[in-house]
Amino acid sequence: MPPSPSHRSRTHAGLLLAALLGLLAGLLPGLTAQASAAPSAPEPRAAAAAAGTFRNPLNSGPDPFMTNWKGNYYLTTTQGGSIKMWRSPSLGTLAAADPVTVWTDTDPSRNRNIWAPEFYRFGDRWYLYYTADDGVDEHHRLYVLESERDDPTGPYHFKAKLAPPNHANDFAIDAGVLQLGGRLYLAYSGLNQYQHNGLNIAPMSNPYTVSGDAVAINAAGGCPEVREGPEFLYRNGRVWMTYSACDTGKPDYQVWMMSMPLTADPLVPGNWRQHQGAVFSRADDRGVFGPGHHAFFQSPDGTEDWIVYHAKTTSVNTYGNRTTRAQKFTWRADGTPDFGRPLAMGATQDLPSGDPGSGNYWINDDGRSSGAGSVTYTGAWNSGSGCATQCFWSDDHWSDRAGATATFSFTGTRIALLSVKDTGNGYAAVSIDGGPEQRVDFHNAIRVGEAVQYTSPRLANGAHTLRVRVTGERNAQSGASFVSVDRAEVYTN
Repeated sequence: MPPSPSHRSRTHAGLLLAALLGLLAGLLPGLTAQASAAPSAPEPRAAAAAAGTFRNPLNSGPDPFMTNWKGNYYLTTTQGGSIKMWRSPSLGTLAAADPVTVWTDTDPSRNRNIWAPEFYRFGDRWYLYYTADDGVDEHHRLYVLESERDDPTGPYHFKAKLAPPNHANDFAIDAGVLQLGGRLYLAYSGLNQYQHNGLNIAPMSNPYTVSGDAVAINAAGGCPEVREGPEFLYRNGRVWMTYSACDTGKPDYQVWMMSMPLTADPLVPGNWRQHQGAVFSRADDRGVFGPGHHAFFQSPDGTEDWIVYHAKTTSVNTYGNRTTRAQKFTWRADGTPDFGRPLAMGATQDLPSGDPGSGNYWINDDGRSSGAGSVTYTGAWNSGSGCATQCFWSDDHWSDRAGATATFSFTGTRIALLSVKDTGNGYAAVSIDGGPEQRVDFHNAIRVGEAVQYTSPRLANGAHTLRVRVTGERNAQSGASFVSVDRAEVYTN
């Protein structure tokens, strides 16, 4: 990246460490983490079988919800004007999956600011819960769709508005469904006596009908303003309600937790026991800020529990740069879930147990690769390790010299280019196999860590090249015309 306070000269010790890491990456076989161990943040590594690993992000959107059903992962994230779903047999190829638009709406009272979709299967139909408004944030309300067949991708038709009688015309977002004792309950964030965005739970008589008043839950959270995105785990005789606290734009956005016995009534607020302190929060040393608005899913073989969530790579208070990530979590001896700490963006993880594998691999900006890939440069480029946790392997290349090129050679069907976005970045011209160039703006209003800059179209399986050319041009808001290169993610199926 261009010189900035975060970019320091590479020391001799740094060079030696990079060389040793590169050697280890080529020599160490992939290790499978023991199920009883809490998730950690291993350095990115080249696995013996690259098909058994993946790296975040899974998606460039926030507010994820995901499940695994009949051999596929299904993911939704907030898109604003529609509801899209991504489907893939492997977690490793989810980022390269093409979206399916499962819902748009012509009703002007509910076709704007569509947020936080979640989908559940009841009987042989899927029910998709979401929030939307008419363009005014305070008019956000909850709605549910019903599928016309037994398929998470629909098609769907509008089913109902979800409004407890005592909050019929009040702000409401982030619906989640609590399933307990053969009954359903609507959990959501909305107006109550504790917060404008507070936790509420209401009874349901079926997946699309609220059958009684909502009760307010006085949940702790470290920050006063928000309690949102309730999700549920059922284990060890208890139901665990996790939720996000603090404003999602803040770096301190985090996950807290309450629980109660499976036999208790969730509509009695006193039955919920508060667990003190955040259970999943920022990890500055790993470049992770604002982790939250999460959901849970199991590995394909049902032996592992996973959390999917959004987080940022900047400590600036912003709603941008929230990307979807996933990692495994475990359970403590006392029966409580142990979510560990959020992993650094780009940290190599083993795929969930039973995942068929993806075949994807990475190419680092210094030429190291976990597969059949390499990168070469022409013209003047800078390189260094000052990028630290904001970059893969803590290093990157950057240039503002018009005509300088970086060319990735790879074997596969698709390639994604990731690097830091910054205030001094400009336009790159990107091309595949010497074809037409596409103009890509690497600028961002604030500096953020590794982000997806470009994803290629699908290609015939085989040898290809991705060329990144520095144009020397920039938009009117940018302070310079640098183009950065960090890593490429290659997909082979």
